[in-house]
Amino acid sequence: MAMAQATAVRPAAVTARGWGWRHAGRAKPAVRALDLDISPGERVLLLGPSGAGKSTLLHALAGVLGDINDDGGEAGDADESGSLLVDGAVPRTQRGRAGLMQQDPETQVVLSRVGDDAAFGAENLAVPREEIWARVHEALADVGLSHLPLDHPTSALSGGQKQRLALAGILAMRPGLILLDEPTANLDPAGVLEVRDAVARCLNKTGATLVVVEHRVSVWKDLVDRIVVLQPGSGTDPAVLLDGPPDQVLTEARAMLAAAGVWVPGYVPATRARAVVPSPGTGNLLLAAEQLGVSRERSRRKGFRKIPPAPVQEGLAAQVRAGQALTVTGPNGAGKSTFALTLAGLLEPVSGKVSATLDLSRGAGIDPYRWKADQLISRVGTVFQEPEHQFVTGKVLDELLFGPRHLGHGEDRVDELLERLRLTHLVDANPYTLSGGEKRRLSVATVLAASPQVLVLDEPTFGQDANTWAELASFLSELLDAGTAVVSVTHDAEFTEALGGTELRMAAAEAVAP
Repeated sequence: MAMAQATAVRPAAVTARGWGWRHAGRAKPAVRALDLDISPGERVLLLGPSGAGKSTLLHALAGVLGDINDDGGEAGDADESGSLLVDGAVPRTQRGRAGLMQQDPETQVVLSRVGDDAAFGAENLAVPREEIWARVHEALADVGLSHLPLDHPTSALSGGQKQRLALAGILAMRPGLILLDEPTANLDPAGVLEVRDAVARCLNKTGATLVVVEHRVSVWKDLVDRIVVLQPGSGTDPAVLLDGPPDQVLTEARAMLAAAGVWVPGYVPATRARAVVPSPGTGNLLLAAEQLGVSRERSRRKGFRKIPPAPVQEGLAAQVRAGQALTVTGPNGAGKSTFALTLAGLLEPVSGKVSATLDLSRGAGIDPYRWKADQLISRVGTVFQEPEHQFVTGKVLDELLFGPRHLGHGEDRVDELLERLRLTHLVDANPYTLSGGEKRRLSVATVLAASPQVLVLDEPTFGQDANTWAELASFLSELLDAGTAVVSVTHDAEFTEALGGTELRMAAAEAVAP
């Protein structure tokens, strides 16, 4: 397809020679001995197990990995080796040449209105005003957000919608190097195709170079020219495990890729089977939602009247039973996360009610929202969509110990959780320096350490390679057999099938009058 000359950009080149990076506080490098050449306009899918340094490489190419001291080391005891160049220059001197979409879109929303946020990057590049807004409208249409007014509040967007908005901001910049870190992980199936196709349209228009990190190969393999597989930075082997055309890599090394945790097309790893598959409706009732209306907005007062917010969904009903899985599915923006947070006692119902029938000496039969913090934490554990929102310390081990120590519980589960969720080698690391998949596993582990009776998970498999996905699904299966109730908000059909139980599918949200 011919490129539209009006929007064509100068595609960037990438060169790495023996490049490596060790994060501050880590004994081993995230990436080591990376030799890589990416030609201008080339499209590369970057694969590898969780913790192989894929996100680290993308942050380095965007020039946002860290500040370098005069002696060549990074501030904070991190250090760099070898060379990594964009267009022959150090990436941090080339900011604006690359547009990075990170794993957590929440960290990239900087302004309160959709249009302003999409325009932010282009404005900082001093693009003429009249051209900025033409780009913004085009980019929002490309990612499926053109139905929203430009003054729509970004705080009202779902996680998946924020992910699309982050991509729109990058497309509006027209960078020579587009870097995408798990761009479809939080999207519903239709949204995945929308975003993939939006990227394709942008590449065809501009000719930009693409490096995309995604665990699910099938989404991108027909769009890219190469697949590069990285391996973790320990040992003496080079960083690049495999490099070649997509069909060749997937055909010749399918077994090796699957063993390394790559989601090759058609492959779903085996998970632990339930000891006994309970019938729907069995098990002690722990939580119940009746005619529930939910919203993230707060009530407001007008004179002496209390005016509740308009619910994003209402009339919802669900039961959470011991030893049973409840999976909440539906399109982006349907209110799934809002429903889960309300069920977990972190948001107040707009209408209807949530009742706790936990077998406890205090609090049974009332809305969990009325419980005190220590009562809630020990009964209902919540894993947020954004893992960083749960971190309160500067060390992985301290994160795991925080809940049990605060509640006066034993710490006997901590070692087990570290081992089962593959975090043992990271006990001294800062949680904020972990990969997206590692952060997700840590957020799950911190909640499990408090031994709650109900576990509420928002996108629990986000950023997981196939091996850690299987380990997490198997671990949750064990918890279900032990009587824990598991509520999951997810777009992951394989995960839904692995856990079984009941599925609550929410329809697209519609504006509901107050």
